[in-house]
Amino acid sequence: MLRILGTPQPTCAGWRRRDVLRAGGAGLLGLSANHLLAAEEAGLVQHATAKSVLFVFLFGGPSQLETFDLKPEAAERIRGPYRPIACQTPGLLMGEKLPRLAQISDRYAVVRTVNHPQNDHNACHYIQTGRPMPIVPRGAAGVDATDKDWPALGSVVDYLDVRSGRAGDVPGYVYLPNPLGHIQGYDRLGQYAGWLGRQHNALATSIRKQNATDNPYFRDCTDEELQFRLKELDGNPEVTLDRLAGRRGLLQQLDDQRRQLDQSLRLTGFDQTRERAFTLATSQALRDALDIRQESAALRDRYGRHLFGQSAVVARRMLEAGARFVTLLWDCPDGYSWDSHIHNHDVDKHLLPGLDQTLSALLLDMEDRGLLDETLVVCVGEMGRTPVGKANWGRDHWSYCFPALLAGGGIRGGALWGRSDRDAAYPLENGVSPADLAATILHSLGIDPESRILDQQGRPVSLVENGTPLARLFG
Repeated sequence: MLRILGTPQPTCAGWRRRDVLRAGGAGLLGLSANHLLAAEEAGLVQHATAKSVLFVFLFGGPSQLETFDLKPEAAERIRGPYRPIACQTPGLLMGEKLPRLAQISDRYAVVRTVNHPQNDHNACHYIQTGRPMPIVPRGAAGVDATDKDWPALGSVVDYLDVRSGRAGDVPGYVYLPNPLGHIQGYDRLGQYAGWLGRQHNALATSIRKQNATDNPYFRDCTDEELQFRLKELDGNPEVTLDRLAGRRGLLQQLDDQRRQLDQSLRLTGFDQTRERAFTLATSQALRDALDIRQESAALRDRYGRHLFGQSAVVARRMLEAGARFVTLLWDCPDGYSWDSHIHNHDVDKHLLPGLDQTLSALLLDMEDRGLLDETLVVCVGEMGRTPVGKANWGRDHWSYCFPALLAGGGIRGGALWGRSDRDAAYPLENGVSPADLAATILHSLGIDPESRILDQQGRPVSLVENGTPLARLFG
């Protein structure tokens, strides 16, 4: 059963001059009023090529040598079991298990040289925030999120949108179909607002496995499983919206008294969180966006009836409803999935075919609806896999060179960025860091990556550090 866990966020269609003047005057960008016009002239406000972002996160790390950077001339122990197939992009060697994506490669760009030094799954912080993982206590497993983490890009976008003074009936930051790691019993870092405050966390849905060995990404899901229900109302069918509104009135009266006693920032954040929870519970636009039954059976079949496919349908619906940043997650419920240390046919039976079906259907559907032009789509894992395969064609962790796919939002289809060495082990040309990817995402939304916000200590920090947008990918 998919259940809402978060709170709604406001939306924003982009930065206008008066928004910047107002936000800057409030200290949003870490600027004094005397510097606002100079900052504008210096490029803090840029032309947006996208209104929204769809971040497709393949947690675990897909292999570059089986997806978008095949090396058919490499030694047998490196090149792997799959052959390259023809595609629409000259110079791009794609794996034979991605035939549908190969047919539409002129709709997206491929970056082949993403790299960073965090060679483990905690790199999910790096890839979602653009910042290295802070060294702080993280529980027994060492993977849990903390309030000392850097904020996810979706939280940053939501924060900026909230400060622009706009609000809506749908969240600005959405995480589908479950918070990262929850289906496996973890609460992984990088997906939350961190020190920005929990009011900027994503609205997230959640799904439970049917049993310990179940993998809903590998099987068709029933409509009963895919019902989206508001956690706030679960188990309380007698709570009508009228009664909820009445409770709000009582709470408002109590809050009026409380505000006379305590105007602290912490209470203000609590008020915002509760207010947004109420907006969520009463939003018909959100309910409609989450109701996958409104889609035709034929279209849902095109996406795939597995959890990833059906969540992609909902992701598209959330973007249409006005969400600004949606993360579509392929998580790891079984201990392996994209973390393919052991091949065991999951790669060629479920993972690659599932990605091929859903991502190609999603891009074409968004294109048909005119949604792709205004949405930047980024598809990436937190790392790649070792060039040298194992005896069963599993591969271990490798964060030193791996691919990302970018589409829509002004990206030139059929473009290639970067070139790896002969074994797809290291970049030869145009390496790309997570900070560069983060800068590219913000750049597409018209947000200068070097803009500053205030951290927990009130110090101005840049949205991205040492990151450069991949400007040549925008046509």
